Amino acid sequence: MNEIGFDNELYLKHQAEGLMQRAKAFDNKLYLEFGGKLMYDYHAARVLPGYDPNVKLRLLRALGDKAEIILCVYAEDIERKKMRADFGISYDDDALKLIDSLRSWEIHVCAVVITRFEGQPAALQFRNKLEARGIPVKLHRAVPGYPSNLDLVVSKDGYGANDYVETTRPIVVVTGPGPGSGKLATCLTMLYHDRMRGKAAGYAKFETFPVWDLPLKHPVNLAYEAATADLGDINMIDPFHLEAYQQISVNYNRDVDAFPLLREIWTRLDASGTCPYKSPTDMGVNCIAKGIVNEEVCIAAARQEVIRRYFRYLSDAVAKGSSDKRPVEIMQSLMQQMGLTPEDRPTVLPARQAAHEASERHTLEGVSCGVAMSLPDGTIVMGKNSEQLHAAAATVLNAAKHLAKIDHSLHLLAPETVHSVMHMKRGILKGKYGSLNLDETLVALAICAANDANAKAALEQLVHLRDCEMHLSHMLTPGDEAGLRRLGIRATNDPLFATAELFVDS
Repeated sequence: MNEIGFDNELYLKHQAEGLMQRAKAFDNKLYLEFGGKLMYDYHAARVLPGYDPNVKLRLLRALGDKAEIILCVYAEDIERKKMRADFGISYDDDALKLIDSLRSWEIHVCAVVITRFEGQPAALQFRNKLEARGIPVKLHRAVPGYPSNLDLVVSKDGYGANDYVETTRPIVVVTGPGPGSGKLATCLTMLYHDRMRGKAAGYAKFETFPVWDLPLKHPVNLAYEAATADLGDINMIDPFHLEAYQQISVNYNRDVDAFPLLREIWTRLDASGTCPYKSPTDMGVNCIAKGIVNEEVCIAAARQEVIRRYFRYLSDAVAKGSSDKRPVEIMQSLMQQMGLTPEDRPTVLPARQAAHEASERHTLEGVSCGVAMSLPDGTIVMGKNSEQLHAAAATVLNAAKHLAKIDHSLHLLAPETVHSVMHMKRGILKGKYGSLNLDETLVALAICAANDANAKAALEQLVHLRDCEMHLSHMLTPGDEAGLRRLGIRATNDPLFATAELFVDS
């Protein structure tokens, strides 16, 4: 059974108190920039075992009528259909999904702000779609003069030229589907407008990582560096905090670099000509460390997350043919710092062994592939590709058999069902490959469960595969990736193609 390292209730207690105290310090009007993911924060859940991926939603719901949301989406992300990797959907679709989820949690979304708008047609279409559903949309253009001409930035022709969002609650959470959404500029725009209206509103930042009150080289903080290796984020000691208080705290390069500019903007906004914050750490209001109840469990989880990220960047570089080697080089450096090797992931060597065993027999489709998955009871199950099934599909079925205590020699899928799907793929749809990927296998299992007790028992065990660890000796096909995402399995893979074909569609 997986050990717990994080207590959500303890965290919620401290975090809610911290937010309300900060809001009171600014006459009960706080614009809170939410860094990272507002919901489905699976990175935090992987690094802090026990962390509820939606604990931030629980926090906002607990605040009730004291909090509301402004959602920011960068216009160019909409135009170029930027994708969110963990869901496989575009950022604008993710925004729609987020609004639906917030409503289901009874959390009020007061407006969507499309940031750095320059007339992009897709952004206008997105606005029309939202407004047709009754959601207020504001268009913010890039602030002229930023960052060199602050006299212009902090004026009616700078922040003042952007639309104001009417808000009614003490805490206004400003969030977005990903980095670069324009959250900070939106917060500063709102501060400007409120100050022009005589309101002494404030700003604070909510970042889960890096954890300011854990050591700089703590594995949990290094896992954040791994997660943002493609952005080049670097954890560092906050020099402003050290100078002001002679206390060590951890922040990251972008916030530290941006602080002098933000401090200067604040002094221009404030009638007193001063900034209430002496450091980027001061701006933060994050109590995540208060929820850590077993540090050793979190350290072990963070180390595994670094290895997962290493495999992901390595595979991305190979699959996409990227010429940017920095993410892989950063990961190699982190792995070395932490004394880690790829084989420290328990499923790696068994997956490679399964691939080796598969290569010793005749393989009809592609190359020999092996997969290994670690189950909640610690058992590692393996699978290989065959004429009928992808290796990932075979492994999931083997795992379901183990959990349901079904004899391994029994077939969960009726042969006629498998052959029918294979015939459809090859004979009717004229596909090159007939073997079932994981997504197709899950549907076939559900069909067979209607008439087969073993298939039904195995189907009921799939829920227990969520958060299980898997490694593949080859890169995922789209159908396998979709199935693993639905099951919530944490998969990594070696940077090897599963077939000699240049285009794979299943």
